[in-house]
Amino acid sequence: MILVVSMRNRKDYDQRDGATGFKCRVEHLTGKPVLTMHYANANPVCVNAVNPRAIIITGSPDPWPTIRISDLYGLNDILHTTKIPLLAICQGHQLIGHCFNRDLHKVHRLPDEPMRKCRPGEPDTGAVKGHPGYYYADAFVEVKILRADPVLAGLGRSFRVRESHRCEIKKLPWGFIHLAKSTECNYEMIRHGTRLLYGTQFHAERWEKPYMDGRTILVNFFKLAGVL
Repeated sequence: MILVVSMRNRKDYDQRDGATGFKCRVEHLTGKPVLTMHYANANPVCVNAVNPRAIIITGSPDPWPTIRISDLYGLNDILHTTKIPLLAICQGHQLIGHCFNRDLHKVHRLPDEPMRKCRPGEPDTGAVKGHPGYYYADAFVEVKILRADPVLAGLGRSFRVRESHRCEIKKLPWGFIHLAKSTECNYEMIRHGTRLLYGTQFHAERWEKPYMDGRTILVNFFKLAGVL
C-alpha cells in the first residue's frame, strides 16, 4: 500500500483535482492500493499503523502563512525519523526546507518564499498571492541533473517536467544532497544523505506526451521503495 499525504486544506483535499486525482494516477501507475490522508492527521503513529511501502506528500495552492504550524508537527516528526521511502512534491518539497532549516516548534507562522520578481516586460499573472509582481512557474521546463541518483536512472543529463509553483526552497536543508536545478529554480530536486527521502519542486505526477520524464522518475522511486 502507498500512502498519499495531501497538503490541501480539509475542504477540498480529497476532491478529484486534489488527493483523489493523485491517488487514481498512482494506483494506475503501480497497480497497488493508495490511501489518502490529510496532513494534519499524519504522524508517526498513524503512518506506522497503516504500514505503507512508500509515502508521497503532495503539493497545494494554499499559502504557507494560512497553515497552522501545530498541524504540521506530525509531518515534521515523520520527515525527521521515518525509514519508509518518501517523496515530497512541490509544497511538500518546500515543507522539507521548512522542517530542516528551522525548528517548527519555535515559530508561529511559516513564510512564503516567492521565487523572484518578474523581469521587465514579463507579465504579472497575479498567481503569487500576497506578493504582486512575482514570477509564477507554470510550464514544462528543462531540469539539469547535478548528481547521479538511482531515482534519475534513464534520463541522461537533463529531463523535462511540469512546473506549477510560486515559492521555492531558498537554502539546501541540512543533511540533504542537491540533485537537480533549472534556470528559474535552484533546488528542483534534493535527497537526504542517508535515507530514501526525496523532494521535488516539479510535479513528476503530471506527465503527458511527449513529456514523460516525470513518469520515469516516479517509476524509479517506486522501484527503490520495493513497490514495483
